[in-house]
Amino acid sequence: MLVFSSAKELLAALHPPFTSLGLVPTMGALHQGHLSLVERAMKENSHVVVSIYVNPTQFNRLEDLERYPRNIEEDLKTLAPYSSKAVVYAPTDEDLYPAGIQAKSYAFGTLTQYLEGAYRPGHFDGVATVIESLFSKISPTKAYFGEKDFQQVQVIKALVTLLALEVEIISCPILRAEDGLALSSRNVLLTTVQREAAPKLYQTLQTIIEKRNQWNVQEMTAHFFEQIEAVANFTIDYFAVADPKTLEPVDQLFPSKSYRIFVAVYAGATRLIDTVEFHRK
Repeated sequence: MLVFSSAKELLAALHPPFTSLGLVPTMGALHQGHLSLVERAMKENSHVVVSIYVNPTQFNRLEDLERYPRNIEEDLKTLAPYSSKAVVYAPTDEDLYPAGIQAKSYAFGTLTQYLEGAYRPGHFDGVATVIESLFSKISPTKAYFGEKDFQQVQVIKALVTLLALEVEIISCPILRAEDGLALSSRNVLLTTVQREAAPKLYQTLQTIIEKRNQWNVQEMTAHFFEQIEAVANFTIDYFAVADPKTLEPVDQLFPSKSYRIFVAVYAGATRLIDTVEFHRK
């Protein structure tokens, strides 16, 4: 697997111009969800870059940054089967942040006011900063992101519009374990007991989806809190039903409209997020 710490060296090795260049940005600790993005990128592009970089500016708590799983050797083994078309960009801090590690400030309106934006101040400025740097250095044709981080995908689409960037953002469905837990790099931090309990998150969301035409927002919220607070060492950060375009939480549901549920829950010290969409009849 070819690995580059410098974008300049990476692009030189790939001999641009390309027919198309796909980018899969990751923070490592790769799992099948990441690989599904890599596989789609390989189908749709002549060349693929998988970036691996734990971005410090998107963490608003130092302990979360320090706990984030890192194992570049395992990641490279995981990516080895894709080496015919894909290369790895594992940049140094200096390559992505030549002026120093600091987030820029962006105006994304309602997209960052609620949900993760409200509970993780500065998070999306950090995300947008590193993505802007990646796009600037690599100039991908397409970039691939998972819908588990739906709000992040919407923010990145807004970034592309804001800066008039020539890159297509491809959002890909959530991959789940057989028991329903959304795949995440943070799942490896769960204890055995927490991992056994974690599927309750998606199971509860599925019940709410089944009742989407009978329950109002208050009933949905009450059911989620009742079910999750009953799980030992689980703490709810938020539950929200929101407009999927503006990401503004709603307190009323109307017929023939689509909505999206967003949740964040701590299993001990590990933060889990999930999201599901539903259509109201």
